[in-house]
Amino acid sequence: MTEQADIAELSFEEALKELERIVSRLESGEAQLQEAIDLYERGDRLRRQCAARLDAAQARIEAIKLDSEGKPSGTTPFAAG
Repeated sequence: MTEQADIAELSFEEALKELERIVSRLESGEAQLQEAIDLYERGDRLRRQCAARLDAAQARIEAIKLDSEGKPSGTTPFAAG
């Protein structure tokens, strides 16, 4: 399994926890240069995976439409911003 496939298999929560561990390791300053580079690259892939999962979740959110009497009449896709 490639590293990208490995990351794709992680849940959002798992990816975020690993990303937090990577950030902590990098902030500690204890990693040697090559390890820091490798950690940064994996962290960037994890960040992109988390962002993609959030974007997908946001696209699935729907807003409830109300009729003129204030009663639910259907849903519309979420519109950010």
